[in-house]
Amino acid sequence: MNQIIPRPEYPRPQMVREKWQNLNGMWSFAFDHGASGIARGMHLKDADYPLSITVPFCPESSLSGINSKDFVAAVWYRRVIELANLKSKRLILHFGAVDYQCDVWVNEQHVGSHKGGYSSFSFDITHCVKTGDENILTVRAFDDVRSGKQPTGKQSPEYHSYGCMYTRTTGIWQTVWLETVPETYIEDMKIAASWKNKMVNLDVTLCDKGLSRNSAMPDMKLEARLTDPKTKNILIEKKVAIQSGLQSLCLDADESTSKLLKPWEPGNASLYNLELCLTNTSGEVIDQVQSYCGFRDLELRPEGLYINNKPVFQRLILDQGFYPDGIYTAPDDQSLKNDIELSMRLGFNGARLHQKVFEPRFLYWADKLGYLVWGEQGSWGLDVTHAGALTNFLPEWLEIIKRDISHPSIIGWCPFNETWDQKGKRQYDDVIRQIYLVTKMADPSRPVIDTSGNYHVQTDIFDVHDYEQDIVVFAEKFKAMANGGDPYVTYPDRQKYEGQAYFVSEYGGASWNKNQQDAWGYGNQPASEAEFAQRYTSLTETLLHNPRICALCYTQLTDVEQEQNGLYTYERKHKFSDAVYQQITKTNKKLSAFEKKYS
Repeated sequence: MNQIIPRPEYPRPQMVREKWQNLNGMWSFAFDHGASGIARGMHLKDADYPLSITVPFCPESSLSGINSKDFVAAVWYRRVIELANLKSKRLILHFGAVDYQCDVWVNEQHVGSHKGGYSSFSFDITHCVKTGDENILTVRAFDDVRSGKQPTGKQSPEYHSYGCMYTRTTGIWQTVWLETVPETYIEDMKIAASWKNKMVNLDVTLCDKGLSRNSAMPDMKLEARLTDPKTKNILIEKKVAIQSGLQSLCLDADESTSKLLKPWEPGNASLYNLELCLTNTSGEVIDQVQSYCGFRDLELRPEGLYINNKPVFQRLILDQGFYPDGIYTAPDDQSLKNDIELSMRLGFNGARLHQKVFEPRFLYWADKLGYLVWGEQGSWGLDVTHAGALTNFLPEWLEIIKRDISHPSIIGWCPFNETWDQKGKRQYDDVIRQIYLVTKMADPSRPVIDTSGNYHVQTDIFDVHDYEQDIVVFAEKFKAMANGGDPYVTYPDRQKYEGQAYFVSEYGGASWNKNQQDAWGYGNQPASEAEFAQRYTSLTETLLHNPRICALCYTQLTDVEQEQNGLYTYERKHKFSDAVYQQITKTNKKLSAFEKKYS
């Protein structure tokens, strides 16, 4: 009987190929507490793997079948793959994410290494596989959340979860898959669709085994087609001769086609199918991928963010992306969509994806539903005063930006969150500044917050975190700026406001759990549902009524383990009566002073 494959959907929705093989499911597994597995020959075919694990769920999760919460230095995975004839084909092995440092062997041959727990990576394994025969795939993951040398996000550095730190994730936590490609193929692409200009700019990376990126690829052409997903009609198509392995192409709508196009907007997401074909001189299709795009323009003005020349007040929710049975990994694709729908039902139009890089399938649903998101690295755990902080952080962060840059739902980047002084030393300003500058170089189209909440060095948007629960005290902090005075600045000894758009990117966070009075949250738990609703309304309206505040973000969407301050339970169930949810929704949908002033 064939096993049921968990998370069976295609994992890379912006670049889909027809022929692929999902490697999720049951793998052999072994703990390596001493990180001595390589010396002991765990990569060799006769090594003992005493356990089984369900990939892509981490061993700390119940869905993995392991459910071990203790620290582990390294873990090992193994499975057999069978391959058909690969004549004139190349075989690419993809990993959605492995936390943290990964090494891969195929048939005892080391095929590559990768460092970074949140970014995707792949290896060409054509040279070491045997077609029509069994091949042994071995994966090792090394992880040390207590080292201070790797971004870990909200993974607890202590044995137990505590406060706002949660269960750890070790090893494979996103889909593993195989893909066959021709000798010359489309390796990557960047999509930028402008609503104002009614054009799609494509930067396509081609890979040829025998050529460098800058080498000419004679007698080959790249063709792109934009189609309406409903009518299937071709709206724009263009073919260009390939000059090198880095090829640009522009799909420019004519006057008649421009009238048919619709913009991508918050809550009203129009997406269009995009097909890329690589052809030879006889017109034969060598490689083909399916994608999509949404026409939208971002502009950050001094007062706030504009989308397609319209001011947009960001009503955001903090989303940690944890699941009770999968930890970092959603149990199924529908769960990713459901989280967005839970948020939107309460009147939020987006989220800060907090201290975790979310998988591409989540961003796909955000694109589909018109949901605004901020991309953030899981920067906690990294000691930015450490000499290697830049080299440990930057390569992975650039991989993340490159992977996710074409999603219209992403409206900004935030590489760091609350980079507090560590080990009694002030963090290096140069690290924060350099990451900001490189982020702007990698993506000039989006605003960047250098480090959210407490220590701005160089930033496009000035944001603050404030968990004051007393509604009078909270309102007093923002009163002066509402009346034209100086804005409220947290930690003035650390940072200075320099006229940027102003974002309250964390507030609220009151715990609510009728059966657990000691649940962790900010401030005192409200005495009743009515008090919670009143506190939510008053805090939120303080921000909505301030014309100089362009965005807010409430903490948070769901409870996460002991942190019981979500608007839903950890299991995504209702915590409050319908009346409370109705009041939250009514509050969120009120027109903000920002919108009244600038619309």
